[in-house]
Amino acid sequence: MSAATAPPPALPLDADGILALAARSMFHLFSSISQGMFLVDRGGRIVWVNEGYRRFLPALGFSSIDQFLGHQVEDVIPNTLMHRVLETGEPILIDLLTNKAGTFVVSRIPLREEGEGGAAGAVIGAIGIVLFDHPEDTLQPLISKFALLQRDLDDARRELASQRNNPLYQQSADGLRRSKYTFASFIGSSPAAVEVKRHARRAAQSSSPVLLLGETGTGKELLAHAIHAASARAQKLFVSVNIAAVPDTLLEAEFFGVAPGAYTGADRKAREGKFKLADGGTLFLDEIGDMPLGLQAKLLRALQEGEIEPLGSNKLVPFDARVIAATSRDLAVLVREGRFREDLYYRLNVLPVRVPPLRERRADIPALVEALGEDMALRSAEAPPELTPDALALLAAQHWRGNIRELRNVLEQVTMRSDSQRIDAAQLERILRETGQEKIAAPDALPAASEADDGKALLRPLAQQIAELERRAIAAAMAETGGNKLAASRLLGISRATLYERLENPD
Repeated sequence: MSAATAPPPALPLDADGILALAARSMFHLFSSISQGMFLVDRGGRIVWVNEGYRRFLPALGFSSIDQFLGHQVEDVIPNTLMHRVLETGEPILIDLLTNKAGTFVVSRIPLREEGEGGAAGAVIGAIGIVLFDHPEDTLQPLISKFALLQRDLDDARRELASQRNNPLYQQSADGLRRSKYTFASFIGSSPAAVEVKRHARRAAQSSSPVLLLGETGTGKELLAHAIHAASARAQKLFVSVNIAAVPDTLLEAEFFGVAPGAYTGADRKAREGKFKLADGGTLFLDEIGDMPLGLQAKLLRALQEGEIEPLGSNKLVPFDARVIAATSRDLAVLVREGRFREDLYYRLNVLPVRVPPLRERRADIPALVEALGEDMALRSAEAPPELTPDALALLAAQHWRGNIRELRNVLEQVTMRSDSQRIDAAQLERILRETGQEKIAAPDALPAASEADDGKALLRPLAQQIAELERRAIAAAMAETGGNKLAASRLLGISRATLYERLENPD
């Protein structure tokens, strides 16, 4: 029978024959598509190298194959893990190997002797396969993604390390936490955000009372923490009292403490009030506008004299606490209506700091969305939402009566209700309507400035104009990238560290 009419080779039908054929085929496949292969024996000595691998020898420092063969693999191939494969018998199918010859994608497979009945026996060697050399070219998308994840992981590690070493984040011996936020936590580089942080930093250098004024949800408590953290009292306690959350009948005891046996059922031990707990530190009185008139006189005396009288006691107890008060109500109106003492108002209103509503700092919304999204991701162990530029523009156009607290609520609802991580304007508008907003504002178009206005705007100190231009460029880059700091820094041609510094200290 001629070769032209010869029947095709028959496939083996027994298990051993199939495995043997598959092993030969896989070896020939790896040998043909790989960049190089070598073999080590049970003791880890190199016993065979194919032609493809020989081109790496000069970079490893060997001029001939004879200098390479017979050596322990870890002596001639730095950073190899072949000994682990020999010891464990477990393959390492995909790995990145970097040494003086370059960076490679490699595979390491143990070789076993044939046991009784065809079963796999003891490890007698291992084969190393170079799948790709120069992976930065051949696997560029994968390598770039890996490098980005590695940079983000390094940033997170540095942030966690700084928090562990920062006394502001450490817990005191009596279980009360110190300040949890700094001025870097107040996100924003808009002129309104810069101004409020400038006033707050100045207030931190003083020991006089501070009055934080602003709508609910604007970040007054965060600023109170930041003022304490930047003050000379940062190592002491930060004690917070929400006056609106404490019943009127308990406020006096909460503030000034209780003497032993002051009333029926009272503890036989004295109970310290918040003023005494904050001794040496800062006492934050949130929602001061809700304080009953009867208690306002006692608070005024405590602030003026620097001493308190616990409930049921005849002794005066001195204290040294810096007071920061906050309210979302108009205290001047309350004074005129006789619902807030005028003398207490003047005592608290020494260093007033107005915290702007979100609608006055719309340029900060992209950065706030990123920060809130990262916080939500940490709490839920899910990826943060990615808002398109048109969705961010829609957010920036809203009135935000609840300010940052309302913004967070909308982001949480969008994340929970959306099937996609990427959120566009249509999805966002639907959620805004479902949250009860009666009127959805359309994104605003920027008005065109006249030449006369431009001329007047230029008649200012050059440093001020440069700083303003820088803030606007950062805000625009953050909006364009959906709040992604890494992408924004690349767009602006600055490092990520520089961008963080500008966001933290824009002035």
